[in-house]
Amino acid sequence: MATTNDLKNGLVLNIDGQLWAVVEFQHVKPGKGPAFVRTKLKNVLSGKVVDKTFNAGVKVETANVDRRDMQYLYKDGTDFVFMDGTTYDQIHVPEAVVGDAANYLLENQDAQVATHDGQVLYVELPTSVVLEITYTEPGLQGDRSTGGTKPATLETGAQIAVPLFLESGTKVKVDTRDGSYLGRVS
Repeated sequence: MATTNDLKNGLVLNIDGQLWAVVEFQHVKPGKGPAFVRTKLKNVLSGKVVDKTFNAGVKVETANVDRRDMQYLYKDGTDFVFMDGTTYDQIHVPEAVVGDAANYLLENQDAQVATHDGQVLYVELPTSVVLEITYTEPGLQGDRSTGGTKPATLETGAQIAVPLFLESGTKVKVDTRDGSYLGRVS
C-alpha cells in the first residue's frame, strides 16, 4: 500500500483487480477545498489510458511488478524467448505480449521484461535501436534536397519511412515508440 503522495511515473497500481501504470500525475491544491491528485493511468495489459482523480493522502494499492533486464535469444513458434543475464533463466513470452516491440527486436538485443506473479505483462525496448535497411528503392540524383520520404524495409521486417537519399545496407536509428526515423548511423 502507498498513499497518493508516493505516486511517481511508472508505478503500477492495482485498482479493482486490474493493473494500471502511472503515466503522469499532478498534485493540485486549490484555493478552496481539499488537495487532490490528478493522474493519467495506462492499463498494463490492454494499453487503455484513462484519467483518474484521487483525494490527497488516500491509500492506493501498489502492484509488485518485477522489471528485469533480459536478452532476446530467438523466436520459438509464436513465442519470443528471453534470458535473464544474471540467473540464465529463460522465459517464453507470447507474441501478443511482445506486440509492436517485435518490429524492432533483434537476436541478442537487450530489453526490459516486466512480470507480475509470474505472468509477463510487457516487454519494453530502449527508446531507440540501430537497424539496417535491407531494401529500399534507389534514390535518384536530385532527391537529396526535396525532404521527401520513401518506404524502407528493416532487417527485422518492419517498414518505416526514410529520407529519399538513403540506400539499402545503411544503418539507421529508429524510435521504438512510434517507428520514426531518427538518423543515419555510420
